[in-house]
Amino acid sequence: MSGKNKLAVLILTRNEEKNIEDCIKSVSCADEVIVIDSGSTDATRSIAESLGARFFSRGMEGGFAAQRNFALTLTDAEWVFYLDADERLTPEANDELRSIVSGGDKKAYEIKRLNVIYGQTMMHGGHRPDWSLRLYPRGAVTWHGEVHESASVICERARMRSPMRHYTYSDWESYLAKLNRYTTMAADELVAKKGRPSFFAVVAHPLWGFLRDYIFQGGFLEGKLGFSMAGQRAVYLFEKYLKAYYK
Repeated sequence: MSGKNKLAVLILTRNEEKNIEDCIKSVSCADEVIVIDSGSTDATRSIAESLGARFFSRGMEGGFAAQRNFALTLTDAEWVFYLDADERLTPEANDELRSIVSGGDKKAYEIKRLNVIYGQTMMHGGHRPDWSLRLYPRGAVTWHGEVHESASVICERARMRSPMRHYTYSDWESYLAKLNRYTTMAADELVAKKGRPSFFAVVAHPLWGFLRDYIFQGGFLEGKLGFSMAGQRAVYLFEKYLKAYYK
């Protein structure tokens, strides 16, 4: 099949056996699904391949941006959509994606992401709905950054009308496991870009992160969960800056 008017959905994974089936099944609009895995030891591969996905393994050298750039080399599709394993496309988003791809208007598209935590869709605080740039003409995007990667695009941007859902946390154990790994990578990136932070930064950034999420962004309106997630934001920032301080 020619790459013209073809859509590839690209999914980065690591031990996502709990998520990968529902993720892949949510992308009915895709001409192909490609999974780029960074060392899963669970059933992620067997589940993904049983659903028809193409599966590739690659270490995390260069961080998340390098993984996403590598993914671009694995398809000839004219369009690519990046989806995380804990995200799901809605039926409306599938229809809209197919319309965009068949229409051929070469823009990069943001999609609204509805964050669902412990079954609760968050409308306030640090996890309120946000816009994420995910659909691109394949030749128009390049990724940068090891942890909080960002896309550079050489085309106009637009927004989709339909949202997707992000089932970000369902248990504290997996959250804390990711916290340790991500804060180590974030600390390395911080030191590489800005040098070792002051101890004042170790104290100030977590405090500001909590106040921003809970007070200024309305996290208190989400009840106990809003307080809990603002507290976890502070923990993340504390771990990140503490690890950077002692490097």
